[in-house]
Order: sequence, then structure tokens, then C-alpha cells
Amino acid sequence: MATIQFCGAAGTVTGSRFLLEHDGKRVLIDCGLFQGLKELRQRNWADWPFDPKRLDAVVLTHAHIDHTGGLPRLVRDGFKGPVFCTPGTRDLCGLLLPDSARIQEEEAAFANRHRYSKHDPALPLYTEADARRALQAFETFSYGKTRTVAPGISLTFVRAGHILGSAVSIFELESSKQRVVFTGDLGRYNAPILRDPDGVDRATTLIAESTYGDRSHGQKKPLETLAEAVNDTVKRGGVLVVPAFAVGRTQELLYLLDQLEREKKIPELPVFVDSPMACDATPMYLAHADDHDFEMTQLARNGESPLKTRHTRFVSEAAESKQLNRFNGPGVIISASGMATGGRILHHLKHRLPGAQNTVLFVGYQSEGTRGRRLLEGEHELKIHGQLVPVRAQILQVSGFSAHADADEMLRWMGGFASPPTQTLLVHGETKALAALKTRVQAKGWAVHIPAHLETVRLA
Repeated sequence: MATIQFCGAAGTVTGSRFLLEHDGKRVLIDCGLFQGLKELRQRNWADWPFDPKRLDAVVLTHAHIDHTGGLPRLVRDGFKGPVFCTPGTRDLCGLLLPDSARIQEEEAAFANRHRYSKHDPALPLYTEADARRALQAFETFSYGKTRTVAPGISLTFVRAGHILGSAVSIFELESSKQRVVFTGDLGRYNAPILRDPDGVDRATTLIAESTYGDRSHGQKKPLETLAEAVNDTVKRGGVLVVPAFAVGRTQELLYLLDQLEREKKIPELPVFVDSPMACDATPMYLAHADDHDFEMTQLARNGESPLKTRHTRFVSEAAESKQLNRFNGPGVIISASGMATGGRILHHLKHRLPGAQNTVLFVGYQSEGTRGRRLLEGEHELKIHGQLVPVRAQILQVSGFSAHADADEMLRWMGGFASPPTQTLLVHGETKALAALKTRVQAKGWAVHIPAHLETVRLA
């Protein structure tokens, strides 16, 4: 008998954690952090719904923190097995996990200094030392290769096209002859930098993401909207502040800003990438040529640097980051985190939100309860580091900029199956998105179920 327990990303977008059991072997697919609403974030501190010591392996679909950020705590709490992923995911996790730990340690220290936490003392979820120990368990293999991850369970990665190293994970269960496919986060077709998602032709069980299951990214290209946001902010003499994930979104922004400059659709401006992790991740994107699409490959071969503009400055040191408060614009500041849940972006928002000449541009999905979602919903004040900050800056969101497939693209990818999976389980979505995608997939004649948090589903 084979089962999957949905320990995260069920009925919500973040906290990706799926426990696959087969013939007494237990493999955890992803080990992410919950983000957004307080009741979701509190799950990061809850007891595990399984015994970490009894896990045979962990498999990571990609490096984003909502898929990997719980791993240091898992290792600290007793997991001693291997962590399987692609080389690109391993390289990025080498940046993301210690950075996540540092942010949590810094925020705990800040809260203790300023005494705005309800906990005394405020503690981090895990430490940088925990993250370093977790990284020692990583084992990598490339797309298209097959590896036994536990007795009777083999794994093949194919490209997901979401971020560097992202993979659709295909599990073959030997004794039951089942084929279980996890999309992880599926990327978009014809997106910059990365190759399109690889197709999969069959599965007995498909676990598919539904982040944008209720919408289309639209016909308006993000390149055009980005140019409008830059030029409007320049006219006001302000600063365009872009909360962006340090891995994936920041590199795409740099690629598009460089393209707009080369095509003379925006003026040459100072562009500050204020994120130590983004500073380190950007060269990794250049190094992993096996992930590059045709255009990215051609630019690199022509000797161009496609991931920076003429006046891009990568900001690593905290002192230099603080000096950006004295920069009056016009210009662009790109900083993490993408949902404004932590990191240096909070300092930039605190400084720039009160200024009507400035623009805050969101370029990705904003989970319910995050500061990003609240700004988009029109809040006039935002609490940052215990202080209420007035919101006078223009708040915008670029549609079509997401690295997630929309509903049409999910159905396009599913169209590659030669026959319907026996069961399709929808995850990584809020209620409306899950319901909408379920309706459309059922219309194809597929059997679809939306698992609840901690539900265990027997595989057909």
C-alpha cells in the first residue's frame, strides 16, 4: 500500500511538505516553511506530524524557502538521511538556508532589543549552524537521470522551468508498479532565462500545484508594465522599490531591465540589488548553462552580461544597504523578501512608503496575510518593526510576471499525458484557485481531489 500525507501546502500555497509511504519506506517531498497568516506561520513551530528519525530520505523540488526552509529544523530534530535534489537546487540552497537562518536570528535579536515581541526572549526557529548541518546531507543528480532514493522507490527529475534547478519529481514505486508525479512549482512557457517545463506522459497519481488555478496571467506582457512603472516613477523623481525573491525573480528583473535599456524603452538608471543572497545567486544563474533557454544562451555566447544593467550595483554589506536611505532617485531598488515578510526590503519599505513620489512594485504572488497582500488590498498604514508606517507611495502589481504557470498553462502541461492519471491531487493554492482548477481538470474527464491539511490519501 502507498499513501501520501499532506503535511503542508494543502488548502494553502506555502509550507510544501508531502510524506510518501510505500512498503514501510518514508520519503518526504519538500520541507518548506509556511508563510502569510499568523495561524499558518505558527505551524512552523508545531510538532512534526511524523517522526523525523523514521524518514528514509527527503526530496526537494526546488530551492525556494516555502519548499526547503524547514529542513534545518528537521535535521536538528533527528533526521539523518540523504536529501536529494538537482545540482542547481543544491547550489541555491547553500545560499537560501543559511540566509533564512540569519534573517530569523537577526529578527529575534532585533525584537529582543526593541522589546516588541510577545516572547521573552524571542528565539529563532533555527540557527545558521542548523542550516549548515542540513546542507551536509545533500546528494545531487541531474535531469533525466534515475536514482534509488529508498528501497523500492526510484526518482527521476525533469525540468520544471520555475527557478534554477527546479524539477518535476517522478517516483516509480517498484512493488505496486505505481508512478507518482509531483509538479513542485511549475514554471511558465516562453519565460526569460530558463527552458520551458518538460512534459510528462503518464502517472498513476499526479500531485499538481494550483497557485494560479483561478486566473490567467493576461495578454499584457510584464516587460511593458515594468517599463511603465519605471518611467512613471522617473517622472515623479522617485524610487521604484521592488520586493523580489532573491532567487529567480531578481534575476528575471535584471534580465528585463537590461533588455529595456538596450531597446531604449527606459532611461539608464542606478539599479541597486540589495540582497546578499541575490548577489551570490546571480552568478549561479550564469554558471548553470544546462538550464538556459535559447535567448539566454545566445546572449552569453555573444559576450553580453544579460543579468545586469549598465549601472547595476550589487549591495552585500549592511552599511551600504543603510546608505541607500540617502539615495533620492530616480532609480530602482530590488530587495528581498518578495512578499515583504522579512529581510532588508522591510527597511526600504519603512523609508520609502511615506513618500508619494515613490512606487512599490510587486512582481509575484502575495500570500494571504503577508504585508505585500495587505498593501495591494489598500492598507493606509503598515506595521514594520513594531512601528506604524503611513502608505503614500503608489502601490502596483505586475500581472503576468509570475514564475508559476497559470491555469491555462497548467492545462497545457497536463495535455502532455497520454491518458488521465488515476487520481489528481491539487495543492499549493488558496481555496478559490483550487476549486477553479479542479473544475477545469474535471472537465477533461480526470478524477480530482483537493486534500485537506494533514489528510492521508491512499494512492490508487
